[in-house]
Amino acid sequence: MSEAAEAIKSNFDKYTTAGNQAFKDGVEKTLGALNEVNGLAKGNVEAVVESLTAATKGAETVGAQAIAFSKKNWEEAVAAAKTLSGAKSVQEVIELQSKYAKSSMEAYVSEMNLLTETLSASFKDTFKPINARMTAAVEKFQSYR
Repeated sequence: MSEAAEAIKSNFDKYTTAGNQAFKDGVEKTLGALNEVNGLAKGNVEAVVESLTAATKGAETVGAQAIAFSKKNWEEAVAAAKTLSGAKSVQEVIELQSKYAKSSMEAYVSEMNLLTETLSASFKDTFKPINARMTAAVEKFQSYR
């Protein structure tokens, strides 16, 4: 074989080898990126499930608090009505009604404060996993710079 033909064959072999390697590297990078995207997607789904679980727990807690408060409030109203029915004078009715109204308002304000604290904690717990995923995503994108 001539020297020129040998050079052409050598160059062809080099380019073929380089092309095959570049193709192989490209496929590996693409598969790596797909695996990374799948991992991110899986983490996102897990964060949403965790978030929904926390939201459900928070809603159950708020519902239980509301039911307990309503029951207690109803019982106190019935007791106040019985007490009022035993009053001997208009003055006593006014005093008993004022006392009940004051205690009822204090209980309502206290319950609203408790409900606000419960909702605040529930919102924090609900968004904590999603915030963690967003932070991870931002850090990942910044690492590509």
